[in-house]
Amino acid sequence: MTTFDDREKAFENMYARDQEMQFRIQARRNRLLGEWAAAKMGLTPEETDAYAKAVVQADFEEAGDEDVIRKLVGDMTQAGVDIDEAGVRTALEEQQVIARRQFIEAQ
Repeated sequence: MTTFDDREKAFENMYARDQEMQFRIQARRNRLLGEWAAAKMGLTPEETDAYAKAVVQADFEEAGDEDVIRKLVGDMTQAGVDIDEAGVRTALEEQQVIARRQFIEAQ
């Protein structure tokens, strides 16, 4: 029976590592997305840092990416940036690839 227990424990550990990795990649993606949006809005370096952190925090409001997309579209539209939801989703996908690459390279 210990073989099955060992396998179960190994799968649980693997799942936990995968979840942590996904969380870190998503947080990095959101930071990069915040920096991208801040550049489009013409924010200062200090404002950019604060805004990127706010985008990361926005992702904790609900499951999925909709909370981040809503924040970015709303903030960028209010700042006078010509952007729509599709443009933000495209940027989100691009930043996801970059964040994953950066995470893997850091390992």
